[in-house]
Amino acid sequence: MQNVQKKARKTLLQRWQSEKELWFWTFLFIVFWVIFFIVPIYGITYAFFDYTPGRQLTWDRFVGFKHFEAFFKSRDTIKIIRNTLVLSGLNMTVGFVMPIILALLLDELRQGPFKKIVQTISYLPYFISWVVVASLAISLLNSEGVVNEVLMKLGFVDKPVPFLTEGKYFWGLRTFLDIWKGLGWNTILYMSAIAGIDQSLYEAGAVDGITRWGCVKYITLPSIMPTIVLLFILSIGNLLNLGYEQNLLLGQPTTRDYWEIIDTYVYRYGIQKGRYSFSIAISLMKSLIGLALVFSANTLAKRHSEYSIM
Repeated sequence: MQNVQKKARKTLLQRWQSEKELWFWTFLFIVFWVIFFIVPIYGITYAFFDYTPGRQLTWDRFVGFKHFEAFFKSRDTIKIIRNTLVLSGLNMTVGFVMPIILALLLDELRQGPFKKIVQTISYLPYFISWVVVASLAISLLNSEGVVNEVLMKLGFVDKPVPFLTEGKYFWGLRTFLDIWKGLGWNTILYMSAIAGIDQSLYEAGAVDGITRWGCVKYITLPSIMPTIVLLFILSIGNLLNLGYEQNLLLGQPTTRDYWEIIDTYVYRYGIQKGRYSFSIAISLMKSLIGLALVFSANTLAKRHSEYSIM
């Protein structure tokens, strides 16, 4: 028994000596993960207290679910949830499908300079700051912008369209910019999945007389379906996370009823007005709902298909 233990220690020591660099970087990653992902979890306790910066949390400041109740009793709650769900729904439908369509179209292009140029152009918007994107959109879409000038010269409208000052245009504008900015980047994953498809399947399809659309329908789409399901399940978890920068940059006071979402509400009332416990409570609620949605989507995917994340 002692010989076996000595041999095991010797083997472990030899592995450590041969893999010490790997163990070193693994240790650094674990430390980073604990510091920035585990320790901050303690902060969720602030959601149940009346927190004031610089003051220690004590049980006399415990308020339970007061901040959660305050959010749902707010007169703006229904409007905020409506805007969040509408924008999320547009991103989860149109925004999720467009990268798949672009990946299929790019796959149909022959290898050459044109395909590389198209790919590069589609990736570039992802690296542009939202500040720049919003500035360009405002310049192009205001009453004296290029878009209105073109529409009026072509005779489609008699007067400038208030794209930025009427709320009914905001949902479409925000969705369009989200798709434009992330389309090429999101396509990369699907292009990688398509590149991994066995080419012999296409050769067999050609022998059987399957058209190009048939190859897409019966070979390409089924082959990348695991990737599609995986990304869809993960995106479900971010259903309520839309980001606040885009809405704050593009929104106007006259369109607040359409651009005010949970993230902007938390930023304005929680951060700007110093209601930190209130903002933490709403963020905690969002995280729990996102976690529940991920498990629900995964369960449905496992029940109705053979693909799931666990």
